[in-house]
Amino acid sequence: MADPSNKLRTVICVGDIHGYLTKLLNLWSNLQSQIDPDSFNTATIIFLGDYFDRGLDTRKVIEFLISLPKRYPNQKHVFLSGNHEFAFAGFIGVLAGEFEAKETWKEYAENEEIEGWYKGEGYKKMHLQGRIWGGWFDVAQGIDCKGAIFDAAPTFGSYGVTHGSSELMKVVPEDHKKFLADVVWVHEELEFLKAKDVSVPQVTGLSGKKNVSDIPEELTETVVVSGHHGKLHIEGLRLIIDESGGLEGNPLAAIVLPSMKIVRDTDNLS
Repeated sequence: MADPSNKLRTVICVGDIHGYLTKLLNLWSNLQSQIDPDSFNTATIIFLGDYFDRGLDTRKVIEFLISLPKRYPNQKHVFLSGNHEFAFAGFIGVLAGEFEAKETWKEYAENEEIEGWYKGEGYKKMHLQGRIWGGWFDVAQGIDCKGAIFDAAPTFGSYGVTHGSSELMKVVPEDHKKFLADVVWVHEELEFLKAKDVSVPQVTGLSGKKNVSDIPEELTETVVVSGHHGKLHIEGLRLIIDESGGLEGNPLAAIVLPSMKIVRDTDNLS
């Protein structure tokens, strides 16, 4: 008889949520229904970042995520950072690490007016990504944004303040700030991300979209999973789980390992 202690632990990787609480709740319910209880209740759940913006329920999404360790104490929960978490943390001043604010602005200074960087209370100590996140994009550029290029206006609204308001720094609860400060950076196995170097203006490992299907040399024999890229891509050991792309009409997907099963919020199990 096989030793149950040798059973591989189930790993579930959840794609970009982007403020859509109903999608998240439906996906969670479908995961519970499609995975046997023992495996689900002891699974490692890895959320791949980009929990916020675009959808209307950022605050409730964070509350759901924060609640998981107490509700499912035998699961392991890993919350990775995407570029939206980095920017949100930068705006409210909870980035872990030291940086000189103005040094992060220099490289992209010519974009300040076009991208409508935030210039309100506290901006002089704010990381570039925080200023962009809380700013107002120039709609004359022909790009439809909800406030800024991060589509952050719904996140401000979920906390009861208008987009670009410095009041957000005051009304975000302390446990939400801690969540943002503690998220793990994507691909943290790589040295440049292990260090959480917030002094750079843009962390390409979190926000870049070039060569996304490639596996870094350091990880050639490792399964590499990420979200952020607006597609579902499964090729060998490289997995991209972002079928929703932050769009309301697209499904929120997760992949279950080692079975490679895809589960969506839209799955009809009746």
